[in-house]
Parts: sequence; structure tokens; C-alpha cells
Amino acid sequence: MTSVGVRPTGRQHRRVHWATVAVAALPVAALLLFFVYPVAGMLARGLWPDGSFDLAGVVDVLTRPRTRRVLWFTVWSAGLATLVSVGAGLPVAFVLHRLRFPGRDVLRALVVVPFVLPTVVVGVAFRQLIAPSGPLGFLALDGTATAIVAALVFFNISVVVRTVGAFWEAIDARREEAAAVLGASPLQVFRTVTLPALLPGIVSAASVVFLFCATSFGVVLTMGGLRYANVETEIYLLTTQELDLTAAAALSIVQLLVIVALLVLSARVRRTPGAVDRTTRVLSRPRRRHLPALAWTAAVLVFLMAPIVSLVAASLRRGDDWGLENYRALGTTGSRNALLVPATEGLLNSFEVAIVASAIALTLGASVAYLVSRPEGGRAGSVLDGVFMLPLGVSAVTVGFGFLITLDRPPVDLRSSSLLIPVAQAMVALPLVVRTVAPVLRSVDDRQRQAAASLGAGPLRVLMTVDVPVAWRPLLAAAGFAFAVSLGEFGATSFLARDDSPTLPVVIYRLIGRPGAENFGMAMAASVVLAASTAVVMFAVQRLRVASVGSF
Repeated sequence: MTSVGVRPTGRQHRRVHWATVAVAALPVAALLLFFVYPVAGMLARGLWPDGSFDLAGVVDVLTRPRTRRVLWFTVWSAGLATLVSVGAGLPVAFVLHRLRFPGRDVLRALVVVPFVLPTVVVGVAFRQLIAPSGPLGFLALDGTATAIVAALVFFNISVVVRTVGAFWEAIDARREEAAAVLGASPLQVFRTVTLPALLPGIVSAASVVFLFCATSFGVVLTMGGLRYANVETEIYLLTTQELDLTAAAALSIVQLLVIVALLVLSARVRRTPGAVDRTTRVLSRPRRRHLPALAWTAAVLVFLMAPIVSLVAASLRRGDDWGLENYRALGTTGSRNALLVPATEGLLNSFEVAIVASAIALTLGASVAYLVSRPEGGRAGSVLDGVFMLPLGVSAVTVGFGFLITLDRPPVDLRSSSLLIPVAQAMVALPLVVRTVAPVLRSVDDRQRQAAASLGAGPLRVLMTVDVPVAWRPLLAAAGFAFAVSLGEFGATSFLARDDSPTLPVVIYRLIGRPGAENFGMAMAASVVLAASTAVVMFAVQRLRVASVGSF
């Protein structure tokens, strides 16, 4: 049986076909030029150092004792952080997505803020919290693997809350009530009804969290020091300090293979929750039996807020005095000219770059979301969706270094172009835009498009009258997420930013690497400014009520 609606004519089919090709051309070309080409160039430089494939060099790299230590630390730290994030996030997802109480929307926004905080800020905040002079210095966690895992959990727990929360909201409450009426205990209801419905979301969240933890750069770089390194920071070390491109390329290949496997797993188990029936979705008021979950949620919120509060306190302190001196110093270049330009200029650069990067990411991501959401896309749409997810996990260090060694000659010479950093950051934010907009476009009944087309509307008119009214809020949310991610991007930018025009994350990293109380205080103040900027953007996105993180 066919769906109700008028079948498009042959001419309309041809118009749709050519419109689809036109829409696909720009994002595909951008992905090939600004992602595939730089990554391939980086790998080629390492694997074909003398014009011939050096397999022996790759094998030698992978069998080095240090490489094995790096791979093992990456796997076990990411695995442990994933398990803790899932275990800690499930009760929070229930409280924030199934219970109704004052301030719930504010708490949901607070939970998401750590996910978009710049990783270098997360590392700085945790170092300040657990440093010997910090509030938790007595735990002696500074410079330990435990601290790194805790920071990874801090950064990724919101992914679990939003992903699983979206699935929890989509569960028909009547099924749980029916099981309870038939005599099932609360534990049996959860095991037989709730858990099977949540399992795809849990597996999807776990795979994405593992991906983020395994590719974490700023957190491990600022907290691991010389003792701990994951694949991402090791690639950075090999390319910037040791100039061992063969080793960096070998690790990039291993990382790429793992990422592809995780993305395939996530795609297989992920099913976007359908539109929630507002007549059956009932938000309960907190009751006595919810006290353990509420207490756990409060503890998690304290865990999430503690590093941020400690960071704010450190930014207001200079020696034994309290005040705004560190913030005033942002207008200078720091002690002993630690910077070439004032830190405030780095903030302005970050905003300018983020605006351009989010515009590029939104343009490309919306086009991809339109393509992959078409019912006629089929397997091709799924493949395209997966391909545009690759920048999500491929090393930002690899992308950044690839930009330097490939986009340095005509006809594509961007070394001196102001677009170099925005384009790199747009590639990082692109998957987020696609995952925000595509599920909404998929929810549109295709019969509405067919009806509009049968009345003579062209593809553009159909898009503007059917899709845009539904998708404009997710588009704004996607722009906000892309802006926040670009504002704090550090991996690729650390390669590309010049000393005379750094972004604020680069400024922070340079300040914490220079001695002096003034430089340290400026780093704390700059971290607070950057964190506050991303938090404001996230609160604005939350007002749009789009569960973007959960759509991964």
C-alpha cells in the first residue's frame, strides 16, 4: 500500500533530483577539501615519508613500549569514565526527564554546561580544585589518573543524561502503570518495561561517551602532565616536539578505526525516540520513593558545580587578597610579557572566529541534515550521515596539523587567511549541527511535502513552507551549540593560531605554562570568562528546549 497523497510527476521527480544534487554539492565538497584532504595529507606524510609505503615503520611504532602504555591508558581510562558516567547519569536522567518540580529546566541547563565547556577550562578547573592549595588538596589527587577520569566524567555525564532522558520521555507511562497493576514490583517494572526501552539509548550514549573520552585532548594535556598521555595528546607530542610523523600517522589510523567502529555501533543501536504523545507522557511529582534518585541528583550537581565554583574563587584571589585584579589584568600581556597581545584580544578573536565557524557549520550541517532526512535517501542517506559524523571523533590534532601541511599552496593556500581557524572549527562542530537538525526533519510527515509539491510548489517552496516552520528552533539551537563548541575548541586551534592573534583557549594554555602569580590569576579569570560565555549560550539553547546532545 502507498501512503496517502499525490504521487509526484516525472518532471517533479527530476526537479527534486537536481535540487538534491545541488544541495549535496557544497557540504560534500567542503568535507572532501577541509577534512578528508588534510587528514589524508597528514597520514600520507607519515606513512609514505620517502615516497614509498613504510609498513615496517608503522609496525615499529605500534610495538613500542610507550605506544602500548598510551593505548592501554586511553582504553582503560575511557572505559572507566564511560562506566561511571552511565551509572551516575541514569538516576539524573530520570529525575530531570520524568519528574516535575520547580527549577527543573534550570537544572537541565546546568547539567549540559560542562559538555560545552572548553576542555582546557575543564582541566584548569579540576587542577585548581585538587591542587595542594585547593579545596580538595588533602585528597592528593593532583597529577593522578583518578583525577583525569573524574574530569572526563564531569565533561561527559550530560551526554548520558540528555541521551537517555530523551528515551525516558518517550516511554508510554501507561505500559509501566499496567505492569504495576498486574502486580509487578517497581524493580520488576524497571527491569521488564523501562530498561528494554532505555537500552538503545544507554548503548548509544555509552559509545559516544567512550568516543569523547578516548579523543579527549585539553583535559589530558592540562592534567596528565608528562606522566599520562592518551592517543590524542601523544599525536600532539609526536607532531610538535618529536616531529615523528610516522608514529603520529600510525596512531591516527588506530584512532580512526576505533572511531568508525563506535560510530557504526551507535548507528545500529540508535533509534530516535518518536514524538512524545503529550496525552500519555505524565511527569510525576517527586514522592518518597524518589528520594534516593533525588539525593543522587543533588550529589551529581554538587560534583558538577564544585570545579566551577573553585575556578571562580581562584579567579578572585591574588595572593592573600580578594578582588577583581585578575580580571583587570586581562587587558595586559601578563607578567614578563607572557603574551604578545592582551588576553582581551584573545577573547575578541574567539568571538569573531566562533561567529564565522558557526555560520559555516550551520550552512553545511543544515544541508546535510536535509539530505539525510529525505525518505527517498535510503541507504545512501545513512551512509552520508555516517560520513559526516567522522569529524566528531577524528583527532582534532590530526586535522589541525593536516591543515598546515596541505592547505599551504595554491589553489588552496589558507595559511595567511583569516578563514583558516573558522573552517577547522566548523569541521569540528559540523556533526553536532547534523545531529541537532536531522531528527527534527525526519519527524516531518512526508505527505505534507508531497501535497505541497502536487500543488505546484518547487523544492525551495516546499522547504520554506513545510520544513522551516518545524526546524527553525532546532536550527537556532544548532547555531548556539556550534558557537559554544567553536568558542572553546583547542585541539586544531593550538596548531593554527598565530601568537599575535590567539583565541582565548590558547591564551589560557599559554598563561598556565608561564611562571608567576599574575599569569596564573589571569588564566583563572580568562577561564571564568570563557566558561561564562559558553554557559550563557547554553542557557539560551535550553530555552529552545532542544535535546541536541541526546540526538547523538
